[in-house]
Amino acid sequence: MPVVAPVPPIPAHQLLVFLLQIATLLMLAFLLGRLAKRLGMPVIVGELCAGVLLGPSILQQIAPGVSDWLLPRDAGQFHLLDAVGQVGVLLLVALTGAHMDLSLVRRRGSAAVRISVAGIAVPLALGVGLGLLLPGSLLPGTADRGTFALFMGVAMGVSAIPVIAKTLMDLRLLHRNIGQLILCAVVVDDIIGWMLLSVVAAMATSGVHAGDIALSIGRLAVVLAATALLRPVVAVLLRAAARAEGGGPTVAVVVLLALLASAATHALGLEAVFGAFMAGIVISRSGALDRVALAPLQTFVAAVLAPVYFATAGLRMDLTALADPVVLLTGLGVLAIAILGKFAGAYAGARLSRLSHWEGLALGAGMNARGVIEVIIAMVGLRLGVLGPEMFTIIILVAIVTSLMAPPILRFAMSKVEHTAEERLRGQTFGLAGDAPRPLQE
Repeated sequence: MPVVAPVPPIPAHQLLVFLLQIATLLMLAFLLGRLAKRLGMPVIVGELCAGVLLGPSILQQIAPGVSDWLLPRDAGQFHLLDAVGQVGVLLLVALTGAHMDLSLVRRRGSAAVRISVAGIAVPLALGVGLGLLLPGSLLPGTADRGTFALFMGVAMGVSAIPVIAKTLMDLRLLHRNIGQLILCAVVVDDIIGWMLLSVVAAMATSGVHAGDIALSIGRLAVVLAATALLRPVVAVLLRAAARAEGGGPTVAVVVLLALLASAATHALGLEAVFGAFMAGIVISRSGALDRVALAPLQTFVAAVLAPVYFATAGLRMDLTALADPVVLLTGLGVLAIAILGKFAGAYAGARLSRLSHWEGLALGAGMNARGVIEVIIAMVGLRLGVLGPEMFTIIILVAIVTSLMAPPILRFAMSKVEHTAEERLRGQTFGLAGDAPRPLQE
């Protein structure tokens, strides 16, 4: 029987460049993330800027030799970075799903449903219309116009739970009725958004055919059914891990579930992040998660893996593209549609639920923040060939601008909304004192 030769290890120079890439991206992402936080901005803004500084927008312009050595335009070298970032984003999305409180949606009932449906339907429709009208020069040659339009609808419709939750906590609004409604609506919006993204991913892979779309929806139904059937199994695994000594087994089980679910949805032709998200939902609903044991994983993902992922996204941004008047005007138009659609949808849902003008404005401001989720969706679009570099840069800018808008508008709108006795009591339960929102913390 012939002896199988071992696979050679990574070449020395490639390993050196990879290690320096990770170290440089992580260092800049940490420093700029801290700076962004001190300035009252979401940390993701600084992490994205780390990649922008090292990417084609700046470093390639001022020191092309350094850029070519540290970040060579070699697919194999860049894919090493992508692999680290991909694991990071799958775990980030799984942890986001694990912290979703679906019982909150049930408690808030019809108001939450109306707000969430309007909050995603209006920007989704506007995004699809926008995708059908944008200049063909901004579409990659491999992209189908219908797939691109639906992708733009998804990108316009999503919100970012991590950014919104952090903003509500910093402004002391988490205990307010509007804060609770914002979270409810965003939970529903993001579940719908991940489902639609998986359908778009399948369309981008197999083409836009009625049979293929129906097959994708069927696969989606299989995934949803599997999440319900596997919940008892997940509960058994998590309880067994919790009984073991130390928190390592719980971390291992959560990571294993997230990666296996991601692999399963990817194998089905759906998007891997959707599998990670659904794994997080099942973990949350199992009722057996030891959240204290999970804390080290959350810290590592938030402090190391996620910043590398977002910095890598920044590397793919080319702000020099905005020098083209067509790209700049398109960017302004996409930003306007993103803001208008989310505000209009959330406001309409609020008014249909008999909320006041200022409450509707606050809902629109909170749900308008795209942040982390928009960046992930933009990266998916780039990988699928649905987005070109210009549209990728524009969508990342939408994520940044909408996340920056949320805190000041929320603070102003909620200053006009009466603080009820029920909210004061809930605030005492949450350990929050005072009536007025406080400034964003560092």
